[in-house]
Amino acid sequence: MNKRWTIHQIKEFVEKNSESKLLSTEYHGFSQKLLFKCACGSNFEKTFTKFKNNNQRKCDVCQPSKASR
Repeated sequence: MNKRWTIHQIKEFVEKNSESKLLSTEYHGFSQKLLFKCACGSNFEKTFTKFKNNNQRKCDVCQPSKASR
C-alpha cells in the first residue's frame, strides 16, 4: 500500500537525504512538481516521486539528466 506523504514529511525527507532544500509549501499528490533549492543555489522542480525514487536530488546543472535511450 502506498503511503500518503504530507508536506512536512517531504520536507524532513529532503533535509535528511539530500543537500537540497524544499521551497514548496503545499503538496497535492505524486504528480505535482515541487520547488527545491539545490546546494549550489539554483532552484529546480521535480516530482517528489522522482526526487525520492530516482535519486534526482540536485538541479540539472549539478546532476544532468541521463541521455534518453
